[in-house]
Amino acid sequence: MQQIKITTALDPAVGATAEQSSVNMYAESIADPGPKSNGKVDAAGSDAVLHTVHTGCVEIDRPDDRDDEELFRFMCQMADPGYLPTISMAQLYEEVYQARPPLIENLLYPGTYLFVGAPKLGKSFLMLQIAYHVATGMTLWEYPARQGTVLYLALEDDPRRLQDRLYRMFGTECTEHLHLATRADSLNGNLLTQMRTFIARHPDTSLVIIDTLQKVRECTDDRYSYANDYDVIARLKDFAEQAGICLLLVHHTRKQQADDKFEMISGTTGLLGAADGAFLLHKEKRASCEAVLDISGRDQPDQRLHLNRNPETLIWELENADMQVLGEKPEPVLAAVAQLVTAEQPDWSGTPTELAEALGSDLPPNKLTMKLGINASRLFNEYGISFEKYRTRTSRQITLHRNVTGA
Repeated sequence: MQQIKITTALDPAVGATAEQSSVNMYAESIADPGPKSNGKVDAAGSDAVLHTVHTGCVEIDRPDDRDDEELFRFMCQMADPGYLPTISMAQLYEEVYQARPPLIENLLYPGTYLFVGAPKLGKSFLMLQIAYHVATGMTLWEYPARQGTVLYLALEDDPRRLQDRLYRMFGTECTEHLHLATRADSLNGNLLTQMRTFIARHPDTSLVIIDTLQKVRECTDDRYSYANDYDVIARLKDFAEQAGICLLLVHHTRKQQADDKFEMISGTTGLLGAADGAFLLHKEKRASCEAVLDISGRDQPDQRLHLNRNPETLIWELENADMQVLGEKPEPVLAAVAQLVTAEQPDWSGTPTELAEALGSDLPPNKLTMKLGINASRLFNEYGISFEKYRTRTSRQITLHRNVTGA
């Protein structure tokens, strides 16, 4: 496999940080004998070769039908510091992005989230509860969970206290998929390397909890500035996106009250602005076992959960939710695919025209393919069906596969 790497230095970013950033761009020749992803050749052994160009915003497959001089001009353009990589709306619609199913249905999704509350309110107990349910795949309250390895950085605790808390909450029902650490490096040190190494050793990791955010931040003169707050979360968010995990950052509220509870997050609005969402745990009466968990994020629905902490086990129990979780408007095309690709016949492959005929769809084949590609994540999350498209020398091909165990 031939690989060409070009690194360009862009102009300083405007807004949160003035640090100079770089964009790594690659053009690599790919010859793949199987239909594994967009742009790959067919299983019949076609020797078509494509270029995948990483521009810093998307990956674009480019046929290798240009001469060396034209390809050289293209790569020089990509290396120009003044060149801005863009993608057209038509190209964007052609992309198929891999599904990122929730860790806990309608509650916790891949991304970077703040988990905020006043000190000594029971945040760490709720973090252990969430970690345990993801690690075991057990339903949390009324929300189904998907099992995955969890790394919990309990940086304000010690092993003895963690042992006592976990035993009191869950008894002897332990799991090998929940890993705990009471010490870690700082964000400006080796924290990201430590977490990457852990994920490399445990590739099924889906959740990392840092308790607390303050423990991994460096103390600087401008630590309370918007730029610094935004940069801290942005760096962690970039790590979570690359790893494809959920990152929960435990943080504190400030003492001042606010009409919008999320404005009580300690620090500037840069923290919430860079994050994908936030969970805010608060009580009307500090000595009470009752609390409210407000949830706001880009992926999960906004909710308010009323919780009650069991005085014996210290487990948070759900009393009720203020709002019913509303799903997306039903999509008939996805339902039709689910009737075509069943548990008894979990695989289908063919051309877009053949798929349109099999579904009885009035949509033109290219529009049908585009619609399914845009809704690929939803098709997987709602029906457990994966969608892939690729091009051979003679035609476009589509493959559909139902994950029978996850459907």
